[in-house]
Amino acid sequence: MRQPEDSMEKTKTFPLRYSAYALSIIGFFVSFGLVMFADVSLAFPLIFGAFAALGTYDLLQRRHTVSRNYPILANFRYLLESVGPEIRQYFIQSDTEERPFSREQRTIVYQRAKNVLDKRPFGSQLGMYDEGFEWMNHSLAPTRLDSSDFRILIGRNCDKPYNASVFNISAMSFGSLSANAILSLNTGARMGGFYHDTGEGSISRYHRQPGGDLVWEIGSGYFGCRHKDGSFNEDMFRQNATIEQVKMIELKLSQGAKPGHGGILPGAKVTPEIAEARGVSVGEDCVSPASHSAFSTPIEMLEFIDRLRELSGGKPVGFKLAIGHPWEWFAIVKAMLETGRKPDFIVVDGGEGGTGAAPLEFINRLGMPMTEALLLVHNTLVGTHLREDIAIGAAGKITSAFNIARTLALGADWCNAARGYMFSLGCIQALSCHTGRCPSGVATQDPRRGNKLDVELKSRRVYNYHKNTLDALQNLLEASGLKHPSELGPEHVVRRVSKTEVHSYMDLFPFLEPGALLEGKTDLTVFDKYWESARADTFEPPEFILKLRETKLR
Repeated sequence: MRQPEDSMEKTKTFPLRYSAYALSIIGFFVSFGLVMFADVSLAFPLIFGAFAALGTYDLLQRRHTVSRNYPILANFRYLLESVGPEIRQYFIQSDTEERPFSREQRTIVYQRAKNVLDKRPFGSQLGMYDEGFEWMNHSLAPTRLDSSDFRILIGRNCDKPYNASVFNISAMSFGSLSANAILSLNTGARMGGFYHDTGEGSISRYHRQPGGDLVWEIGSGYFGCRHKDGSFNEDMFRQNATIEQVKMIELKLSQGAKPGHGGILPGAKVTPEIAEARGVSVGEDCVSPASHSAFSTPIEMLEFIDRLRELSGGKPVGFKLAIGHPWEWFAIVKAMLETGRKPDFIVVDGGEGGTGAAPLEFINRLGMPMTEALLLVHNTLVGTHLREDIAIGAAGKITSAFNIARTLALGADWCNAARGYMFSLGCIQALSCHTGRCPSGVATQDPRRGNKLDVELKSRRVYNYHKNTLDALQNLLEASGLKHPSELGPEHVVRRVSKTEVHSYMDLFPFLEPGALLEGKTDLTVFDKYWESARADTFEPPEFILKLRETKLR
């Protein structure tokens, strides 16, 4: 095909974008000649030769058009792009920019974990007149508390109830975290008297060795209590659940990082230690299905929970979920009402995500954020007279005492944190958790990295972070005139909704009266739309939703 004359004219000139390549070739020959005939270091032709070879490779390869058009120069672009996140994090990002955790949020964890001064001078750096700014109201009659060891009783109707701390370690599996990270977390939990959730990877030797309190999470893969085919194994469950160290059992329905999504640990990563903990074969793919095989309806799920409680010897049993379709949550509550069977606790996992790596769409756009999810769960239980029998935990970007206070004010009894405790181990938010190349040795299975994490030092920092955060919570409660975190309510937290308008949570969010849902007195769209049509015997959508799915003419 004939080129236009003006285009042909342009091709006669040497493209400036090849200048670096041309200079490398010229430099190589000139420096090589100088080495031969003058007293010049051999380093120069080696350097120029390396750049010339790189430029030649760039021109010949076909994967990257930019490299073919800009030999040598394009590689500097790729280099800068590869370190872009670090450059933004360390040099560009402000102290208060929350993506996903601000430097201020990380720093307060580091300081409290190291037990160093965590005070700030010269006032707040936050925009107090910006929309969304929140604060707590203080009292002119402050209290004085003797201790910050705040507890909440879970499973009061069980044979073996558990008196839990109001701030615990959220689910992170051995396999996602390194052996030394698990050892450090559990040792810190033992020192501080708070619990450590195993994650669905089950109970490993690194959970057992320190002896800290455990909440055993049972996922859809039934790791630690499974038959060879992946189905639930009662005998294996009883063996692990009756260990003294295991204080509660948590059935995982979904998680905030990737709700409704299964997972697979490739066989190449299934080491003997991971296989031992999960009850799978070394070197074989370790699959977590998207849904459970032990039950398929809300009623069956509650029957399964009752069976787990019996097999565990009367320990509290509950479930964790990220809220999605509201009718599915309502179906579970209706099953409680119809059967009289109830979990001892529910952990609400916010759609803010967590330590689990997931596709971008899942991280950003799937699952209800913690605030709305917690409100829905709390209101539903209050509105059906079930709240007194069921404790609620919540997780979602909780790192500070104020995060805990606002979450309890929304209806939770206690809080869990994953990434906050990772920071206490030394996590620098490198965002490489899924690559196995975690620079801090926390989220990796590479022993050359993980073994560098000092268990004695880091476990002390986990303990310090928990204690100093609860000490800060004690200070907030005292300033607010309260005696226990259970007294926190929506009247204590205020949010700015515009430059000239603020509202307390009490006015900003709906809170149902006891029994209001049973009486049909909610005046809330989500209940009016889905409660009546939800069924205790199925997770299927209501009939009107199924009809809507058949057509776009809505």
